[in-house]
Amino acid sequence: MNSWEDKNFVSAIEKSKRKKIVMAALWTEVCLAFPALSAIQAGYEVYAVVDASGASSTEAHETAIKRMTQAGIIPVTWLQVLYELQRDWARKETYAAVTNLIKEHAGAYGCGIFYVESMMGGHG
Repeated sequence: MNSWEDKNFVSAIEKSKRKKIVMAALWTEVCLAFPALSAIQAGYEVYAVVDASGASSTEAHETAIKRMTQAGIIPVTWLQVLYELQRDWARKETYAAVTNLIKEHAGAYGCGIFYVESMMGGHG
């Protein structure tokens, strides 16, 4: 239930020498909250991808997010993470892959990109 109790998991994170962790999990109230809280206690900055994690109920999901937020964990969405990695639409080497993900999985925003590309006669 708490991957932070697995020495191989923690070792892999320590080997990265990074202090920021982005996490998502199957169950928000257990598989995400427990290791995220443990990572915060260990001195890491933790970002919880809340829309890439589920829960046994809406109430359990929302309560777990509140608990994590109170402990200093930063809730984010999968799109926020993607945009932060992309940083700028001028980064052409990743533009097509990122916009394809958005068009396929980001609903109205994906439709907007498709529309703009269609109106502009091609891909950004």
